[in-house]
Amino acid sequence: MDLIFRNVRIADGKPLTDVAVHNGKVAIISPGITVRARQEVQGNGNVLMPAFVEGHLHLEKAYVMHRKVNRTGTLKEAIAVTAELKPMLTREDILERSTQVLRSLVQAGTTHVRAHAEFDPSQGFTGFDVVLELRKKFRDMIDIQVVAFPQEGIFKLPGMKHMMFAAMEKGADVVGGIPYNDRSPFEHIDYVFSLAKQFGKDIDFHQDFADTAENMTIEYLARKTIKEGYEGRVCVGHLTSLGAVAAEQRVGIISLIRDAGISVMCLPATDLHLGARGDSHNVRRSLTPVRALRDGGVNVCLATNNIRNAFTPYGTGDLLNIAQLAMPACHLGGADDQATVLGMLTTNPAKALGLDNYGLETGKNADLVLVDTQSVAGVILDLPARLMVLKRGKIVATSNYNRSIAF
Repeated sequence: MDLIFRNVRIADGKPLTDVAVHNGKVAIISPGITVRARQEVQGNGNVLMPAFVEGHLHLEKAYVMHRKVNRTGTLKEAIAVTAELKPMLTREDILERSTQVLRSLVQAGTTHVRAHAEFDPSQGFTGFDVVLELRKKFRDMIDIQVVAFPQEGIFKLPGMKHMMFAAMEKGADVVGGIPYNDRSPFEHIDYVFSLAKQFGKDIDFHQDFADTAENMTIEYLARKTIKEGYEGRVCVGHLTSLGAVAAEQRVGIISLIRDAGISVMCLPATDLHLGARGDSHNVRRSLTPVRALRDGGVNVCLATNNIRNAFTPYGTGDLLNIAQLAMPACHLGGADDQATVLGMLTTNPAKALGLDNYGLETGKNADLVLVDTQSVAGVILDLPARLMVLKRGKIVATSNYNRSIAF
């Protein structure tokens, strides 16, 4: 064996076990494994779990909040500020900041990320090409799925249809879209499906990002997904408008989303910051209804979206910080609700991204993280140190801590 973790917790209420890794795979899960390994790690009862999966992130826009600030905190100003900045971002600048983000992700135990990479006539493919470059450079550290993302729309900008096609030819993994930021959301959705089918790729939309339920297109998108036979291959981020829909009407919409197999990415760090800016009192949370979606059978995930820019002027890339924000904001703090949160950072986004070889199971890729807490339930509460991170069996990050206290 290449590596064995001794005496680790993989499930609460069950005895500690050993986990052996060989040739990049989980080879054996059993107490007291008798074979030896080239490297053995004493778990001391700490939790060993599948690594985190970041389902929605913008790499190339991270760490630019001080270059041009969003003073109102509104979505409108965030879009305007970012549009002004993008033509000034050089390849070297984007490469440095994006690499900083990836280092933070891996150190925090994330081994997969779906990155929405932008391009448009004003900035060209500068940022998009950098993300493709990073996908190759760090493929042994973290898997990057690259989304061809038209932040400024498709049909309202000359040449964007050609650029979308070119992005797919360059090697994008997923076709992205933003229906609410184009001349016709329906035309936009139809085109994205057409392009995705042409290249045989999955789809990921920024969807219905507003405080009200007016102009929602999620029902059209869900029906289109079913019509095109794309069940299980479509993700949406934000979907905050659904939170403004009356409960009795929402049930039918959620059933349609479930039947279409659409995964939903809740982005609390961004949506809490930008949402409900027009409310003078009793300010709304402006989040997608996570509990209702989950209880309605929809695959719901928690994701970061942005780090320290005009859309989200804070963040570290640590998904456990997102979980701790989501628990009170989405009413996930109840005992039964808490039990579902860790899956929203691991197995749920793995399903959304189509990661067939993910999980702490024999034969799966050894993308694992050893955390400094002795109960699985404590992972989302303790913010434990990530003691060791494995990518396909290779150690890609470690942490060492010395603690002392006077009593």
